[in-house]
Amino acid sequence: MPSTIPLFARFPALAALPRAELGIFPSPVESLRLAGMATPLLVKRDDLNAVAFGGNKVRSLEFLLGGLAEGDVVLTVGGEGSTHVLLTAAHTARLGGVTVAVRWPHEMNATCTAVRDHAARLCARTISSRSPVTAMVRALAYRALHRVRYVKLGGSSPLGVLGHVNAALELAEQIARGEVAPPTFVVVPLGSGGTAAGLALGFALAGLDATVVGARVGPRLVVNRARTLRLAGRTLALIARLSGRSIAAPPLRLEVHHAAYGGAYGRPLASAGPSEATFVEAGGPSLDGTYSAKALTTALSVARERGGRVLFWLTFDARAIS
Repeated sequence: MPSTIPLFARFPALAALPRAELGIFPSPVESLRLAGMATPLLVKRDDLNAVAFGGNKVRSLEFLLGGLAEGDVVLTVGGEGSTHVLLTAAHTARLGGVTVAVRWPHEMNATCTAVRDHAARLCARTISSRSPVTAMVRALAYRALHRVRYVKLGGSSPLGVLGHVNAALELAEQIARGEVAPPTFVVVPLGSGGTAAGLALGFALAGLDATVVGARVGPRLVVNRARTLRLAGRTLALIARLSGRSIAAPPLRLEVHHAAYGGAYGRPLASAGPSEATFVEAGGPSLDGTYSAKALTTALSVARERGGRVLFWLTFDARAIS
């Protein structure tokens, strides 16, 4: 029997959706005392939400790969250092499918290089492109000529975002059970926007006052608050349609912090190195320079400047490239 998850408990009609049970939930929440911080940092360990290849993308892939059959082809897109492409290929293989990825070059760091090489080994085919725009064109052409399951950039479609709405409801249950104190701020990397959109929507549905803070890791033109809120709105519309219920749009508490960007996707942030070192010394796992190290730096900045209880949502599983 399919496992019961908080999203299905709240909206039972959604249990009819095909779902691949890829993760181990709930992921734990830890409290770390970092040097120089007045209060402990809460850490949602989504790096541990699967036996292997954990991370935030597992949550969206459970819905995006639901009903995948042996031999099915999954097509997706992403930069050369995309952890989304890596996890899509890994979990598609677990289900007996194969992955074709359209990728483009960008500024690289050590983690990006490891991710690129590992993903190349797991993908049945990799199609190189010069830019995100040409990658989308090539993906569109491939879809026209082949029968594939298409997974959008970052898995950030309303169907994929359902996994992150469930994540927010999961945290609400952990709070209700007394496993963790309610956070004031929840900090995540902000790229394609699915994680931030789902968490903000899920917290609003659960009645939590936590503000989601997105640490921007891509160009402002495509990574911004308005785009993320639109994605949340489309996800709410999907929930309403599938559940047959009229759901009033709740106000979403979402902020975007732009200082984490660093000037280019994949370019490490200079201040993230000391932040990660402090985090690891306190018992935390290794981070990546594209996403999680930037979000950690943002979380520490929010804690210093605004106080309150800060939860850092760890989206990267270092085991995936070890």
